[in-house]
Amino acid sequence: MMVNKRTAKVLERFRVTSGKGFRLKDIAPDGTAGIDLEKDHAAELLQQGVDRLAELQDMLYAQDRWSVLCIFQAMDAAGKDGAIKHVFSGVNPQGCQVHSFKAPTATELDHDFLWRHSTALPERGRIGIHNRSWYEEVLAVRVHPNFLEGQKLPPRLVGKKIWDERLEDIAAYERYLARQGTVVLKFFLNVSQAEQKARFLSRIEEPEKNWKFSANDVAERAHWDSYMAAYQEAIRATAAPHAPWYVVPADTKWFTRLVVAAALIDALEGLDLHYPKVTKAQKAALDVARKALV
Repeated sequence: MMVNKRTAKVLERFRVTSGKGFRLKDIAPDGTAGIDLEKDHAAELLQQGVDRLAELQDMLYAQDRWSVLCIFQAMDAAGKDGAIKHVFSGVNPQGCQVHSFKAPTATELDHDFLWRHSTALPERGRIGIHNRSWYEEVLAVRVHPNFLEGQKLPPRLVGKKIWDERLEDIAAYERYLARQGTVVLKFFLNVSQAEQKARFLSRIEEPEKNWKFSANDVAERAHWDSYMAAYQEAIRATAAPHAPWYVVPADTKWFTRLVVAAALIDALEGLDLHYPKVTKAQKAALDVARKALV
């Protein structure tokens, strides 16, 4: 998969680089940008994307200059795990690391909210994948403000502006990362309530999927509107050319995965990646080594 003009046009529909005027309802969860593919053809295209990603990641690792941070955010059952599994299936594990963030530990709560994520940032030459991220601090914590009580913040710092302040801090941190050579790509997998319900029922009715289900997932559905409002505010406040959001329709899994793969390929192809050039001294050393081996 190469990012041709048609693919670039599709990506543009879902890329958000400025929050001004952004409305979450403008991007339908069940959309496929007018693309209708048979399952086999979609799988073939994704494999092409996986192969291209493997090539680019190999050069990223060898060049050892840039790092890439992919942030995945979504409501439960939107397909984050599946997208990560399929899109990154061909990437060399030595050059890729995945971190899934759950509720913070006691040690993590003794630090600022960015600390645990900072310690998991990818090194140069590597792709880092954060399954949930610092955005939970302006999503789950915003929807459930009682979570703030466990964060040991001085009371006078917990005011009405705390969410705006955290969003400012996140935006500034992502700008800092970009200036240090970390490409930040943020994916919100936008699933509908109806599709989430169907996937939850599938997890309940199919024994091999029971382990995926949590009663808390259903409880969170009651806060759907609050979560959507929080996501919209987060995207508006932090979308930027150097740290774009991709609001990806998530009701159709094959389309979700193709968009994620295309967005990552597009970003990597824009980095002028190449294998390190061999100097004259290195080439002379190679010639000596060849003669010794022969």
